[in-house]
Amino acid sequence: MDLNLAGKVIIVTGAGRGIGAAIVEVLAREGAAVLAADRSPADLQATRQQVEAAGGRCETVEAELTDPAACRRVVEAAVGRFGAIDGLVNNAGVNDGVGLETGSPEAFLESVRRNLLHYFSMAHWALPHLKASRGVILNIGSKVADTGQGGTSGYAASKGGAKALTREWAVELAPHGIRVNALVPAEVWTPQYETWIRTQQDPGQARQRLASRIPLGRRFTTPGEIADAAAFLCSPRSSHTTGQILHVDGGYTHLDRAAT
Repeated sequence: MDLNLAGKVIIVTGAGRGIGAAIVEVLAREGAAVLAADRSPADLQATRQQVEAAGGRCETVEAELTDPAACRRVVEAAVGRFGAIDGLVNNAGVNDGVGLETGSPEAFLESVRRNLLHYFSMAHWALPHLKASRGVILNIGSKVADTGQGGTSGYAASKGGAKALTREWAVELAPHGIRVNALVPAEVWTPQYETWIRTQQDPGQARQRLASRIPLGRRFTTPGEIADAAAFLCSPRSSHTTGQILHVDGGYTHLDRAAT
């Protein structure tokens, strides 16, 4: 299926590794012009090389997105380099373990700043251009906002906020023809996840135990599977889809635990 993304200009944040990098690669493969934003220049370079090796088009911007001014610079860079913005994928964030007992009010606030503020900042600065293109916003969430995890209040609150903003913006922006949706991953085998699992006493056993909880296939979701869904929601093929929260998780979040 042709997703009709050729020539569309899409910003992806947190684009250096994992889910973000996979989204950049799939969008570029579909013909989109992608602006990849991340705090790590080395990771951005790797993403760009991968895209260009496959014949895609990708520009990069190093940015610390906790700074609203940096978000504005990312938007300006996209317009300066490509002349328009057709889509925004808010993806950057980290499960930082700021818990109710182990954290503090200050740490909680910083976690929300790290994981949610830039969703608003990016959308705010991109909005005039998205109005002009009747574009799309896609927010990447987390199953933590639905299931809880324990010990990660800041991240859970941020991802719950991302879901709420998805529905709020879908209502607010519908008169402008802008669609807003969210993708919710659960257990995705990313470099960050792999680094965490190596901290477990028996990494192999831990991976098997976690995979066994995923009803469909008893396996982790791949970044590419998230990226394929993201490309569809960014494309004109989903032209009448807005305000939706799509879980790409092998049934982890909503299917009966007895299934595992």
